Amino acid sequence: MNSSSEVIVLGGGCFWCTEAVYVQVRGVLDVESGYSNGQAERPSYDAVCSGLTGCCEVVRLTYDPAQVSLRQLLEIFFLIHDPTQLNRQGHDVGTQYRSGIYFSTPAQKAVADDLIREMSQDKVFGAPIVTEVLALADYWPAEDYHQDFFARNPTQGYCLAVAAPKVSKFRKTFASLVKGAGA
Repeated sequence: MNSSSEVIVLGGGCFWCTEAVYVQVRGVLDVESGYSNGQAERPSYDAVCSGLTGCCEVVRLTYDPAQVSLRQLLEIFFLIHDPTQLNRQGHDVGTQYRSGIYFSTPAQKAVADDLIREMSQDKVFGAPIVTEVLALADYWPAEDYHQDFFARNPTQGYCLAVAAPKVSKFRKTFASLVKGAGA
């Protein structure tokens, strides 16, 4: 990590899918799957899946704003999940799958609020955006077996059916932001 890096935490459904995309984004220095904005201390995956912790499955992104802007990261975020679904993403249902942007600075909140306002005014989605924009609270890393899940399990059924199409959509739509692509 370098001294100019920033951190943002995003909840866009299953963290396997979200992580699979962001590890490929130019300027993203680290991606860690975890849980945040709930009431449990050091929650387990099973506890989070019970719906009783209030935690959201998230990815913690450390990025270099000289290479990728927060707005670009959020544009990717809104491309790879449905921000109009409350407490779900497709067949994944529960509060742990809610759409959320968890900021650490007022400037991050402003970028998120501005983008959501613009997309709402432009009616980008066919329904209201339900993404919560809240200060980051109680972040906990997920268990080791969740880290780099897609990279380690590319032929697993969920990865093939859900994560791989999101990765493909990102790579097609934001080709210039794929690691190794020209700036």
